[in-house]
Amino acid sequence: MELGGSAARLGCAVAMCGLLLAGCTSGGDGPGRPPAGTRSGGAAGTGPSPTAVVDADPARLPRTRDQAAALVRGIMPGPSAFGPGTVRHEPYESDPRRWAVLGDSCVWEQRALPEDVLASLTRHYEIPARGGRGPLRLSAVVTAHRSAEQADWENAEVLEEMMRCPSQLLRPGEVLRDLTDVPNALGDSGNGFADDVLAESGTYTGDDVGGPHPYVWEQTRIGQFTLAVSARGAKGWTRRGLLDLLREPHATMRGSLRGAIERRTPAGSVPPPATGTGTPRTTGSTGPEATGATAPEAAGTARPTAAGATGATGRATTGTTASEEPGPAAPEGGHR
Repeated sequence: MELGGSAARLGCAVAMCGLLLAGCTSGGDGPGRPPAGTRSGGAAGTGPSPTAVVDADPARLPRTRDQAAALVRGIMPGPSAFGPGTVRHEPYESDPRRWAVLGDSCVWEQRALPEDVLASLTRHYEIPARGGRGPLRLSAVVTAHRSAEQADWENAEVLEEMMRCPSQLLRPGEVLRDLTDVPNALGDSGNGFADDVLAESGTYTGDDVGGPHPYVWEQTRIGQFTLAVSARGAKGWTRRGLLDLLREPHATMRGSLRGAIERRTPAGSVPPPATGTGTPRTTGSTGPEATGATAPEAAGTARPTAAGATGATGRATTGTTASEEPGPAAPEGGHR
């Protein structure tokens, strides 16, 4: 059977009592799911799938990895998006040709992008310790898939990861625990701004900040794109404070994406290309949808983008190729 939305996928996952989400389909596969161990590549579809929340112009959607990398970079926020005093956390940017994958041992690893991902970029930020609060680590991630269906399955894999690994090692000395995820499809729980919203919450413990401290991550899907933000807490930070801090940057990213892909010209006219000067600036307008803040707190939030992790949400190992063999762990960590 083909699952109709994030809520349906979560219900199926819970019913399976912790089995892999792929088990929700007959024999592990189904008409909406690539065979186990594979991913549908770019040749499987006729073009990018539509999105219900943006009138996307097919001519403005990226078709090559170079186009996708330029578009993704234009969407990424700078440190100031997270408020005064926020600085870059080094290394500031990931390699857009790689992303993070949660391995079988529940440790985040960096791997080359699979064929169904055009580009993925992570940026890392920090609010230095001050006023009785410890240093807060933040991240933003944008990933461009070849189709909306493939982006949707990225979200589905997040749920599988949470059930498979409620505790996850970001890098030596940094651990996430007690992870829970809540999905909301378009129209659910106040979600009027994205095809799907995934929110994850849990606790974060680090050798340099102690813990456990609150951890939150949230990812939205708009068509073939996923956009995520995360915060790993420290002394003096509350979960509510982290959620409030992430709300505006996440909305700004969605607005920048809309500006990059939405239809701007009447049918039949020639729209501007998907890359180059047409790529929105990081500080672009948030657009009308930004007024609906990210999913309500009830959705939880959180997907860690460990400092230095390279992908949106380092997805599952399915569909990896020989070139995707895990490389040595980067000093800055694996994901979120």
